[in-house]
Amino acid sequence: MIFLRNGVAIDDPLGVALEFLAKWPDAYELSRPASFDERDLRLANRGGARISAAEIAAILTRRRSIERELRAIPVDASLAAARIPWAELTRLFDAFADIRGVGFSKMTKALHKKRPALIPMLDSVVQAYLPTDASESFGARATGLVRSYKQDLDRNRSSLRKLRRELAHRGYELTEVRLLDVLIWSVFSR
Repeated sequence: MIFLRNGVAIDDPLGVALEFLAKWPDAYELSRPASFDERDLRLANRGGARISAAEIAAILTRRRSIERELRAIPVDASLAAARIPWAELTRLFDAFADIRGVGFSKMTKALHKKRPALIPMLDSVVQAYLPTDASESFGARATGLVRSYKQDLDRNRSSLRKLRRELAHRGYELTEVRLLDVLIWSVFSR
């Protein structure tokens, strides 16, 4: 069982996850962890990011700073770990600040594939689910959402690990972070 906010409980998380994965087979496709280029943005678009050609061009003007900040975060960094690279994550998010048309959803759909155990996909459904933070910078607001997300991950850690193992036996390799995304989205997007 998975316990979400506001008293919402998911009795059959395996069934919910399998239903989602049947509809979205690219949900667990990953990309190269240290580089960031147009292929990553196209991959995010296959996952529903809807990043326009103009937005792709604008993001790629910041490629060097994005890659520098990605390299500062270990590939195996996890939101379930004892030490979270919060400052580095905020700097990575800030590399996307003030790009017209690019908010938390598009940014995290592109970055999740780079650090799948650390960065959730903060689409509109997940953002609406999480309490908002009125922090000053773009990166600090995004990090605030991830900190809030971590509370749900921590509360459901053992159930998510069990679900991850069950899905792995069926050929799906998803992180606990992605599984929680899938479950929140599946329940609250209706």
